[in-house]
Amino acid sequence: MIDLHTHILPGLDDGALDLADSLTMARIAVGDGISVVCATPHVRGDHDVRIEELPERLEALQLALEEAGIALRIASGGEVSALLADSLSDRHLRAIALGGGDWILLEPAPGPIGDELTALVERLAARGARTVLAHPERHAGAGFESVLHGLCERGCLLQWTADFVAGGDAGTAELIARLARGGLVHLLASDAHSSHGGRALKLSHGAQRLRALGLTDLASWSVQEGPAAVLSGGPVAPPAAAG
Repeated sequence: MIDLHTHILPGLDDGALDLADSLTMARIAVGDGISVVCATPHVRGDHDVRIEELPERLEALQLALEEAGIALRIASGGEVSALLADSLSDRHLRAIALGGGDWILLEPAPGPIGDELTALVERLAARGARTVLAHPERHAGAGFESVLHGLCERGCLLQWTADFVAGGDAGTAELIARLARGGLVHLLASDAHSSHGGRALKLSHGAQRLRALGLTDLASWSVQEGPAAVLSGGPVAPPAAAG
């Protein structure tokens, strides 16, 4: 499996506290069947993440994993705040694209998503950047599903947090099933920040919930073929919505 959204780089944003934390996160990921994760530190105003330093930090973590015998590949990326995306240069956008391609992991501004996010996706597309929208479940509001459909029509992929998909009550399961059958669930990611608490660097429980809902093709695609296509920079075609 491939996780496109993690905060595994140590001592950088609100993610892994130190290298030991990063290594523990990596071991959890491998134990869950994950072979590749994107390191996606926050690129937003409340974190001093210097884009120019990210390749060196990623290389250092990859070397530490190899020395520890942990079979996990770290791919490049960043979680770009919608409030800052327009101000980033094309060079910086490319530097924090997932896997070095043209897909940008976009973090919505606080609060419900709306037409302003759709306009931003269009502006990024005009600059040659495709978008993956991070954790839409945290940004529901009036017309939520309509806005999601509009984003998808503009080529945006929707990345849901595996913990959200796996957890919750029957109402949450019903919501996920409806969204998925409406073509509004594409990718699962952990958005893991630390091994000390919060969301674990795991995907299998989210995929298992999708399979339990009868969404077998999506369960596989959301954690395997879909993320692989994003990282390769090739065509991305989510499976047709189930009936």
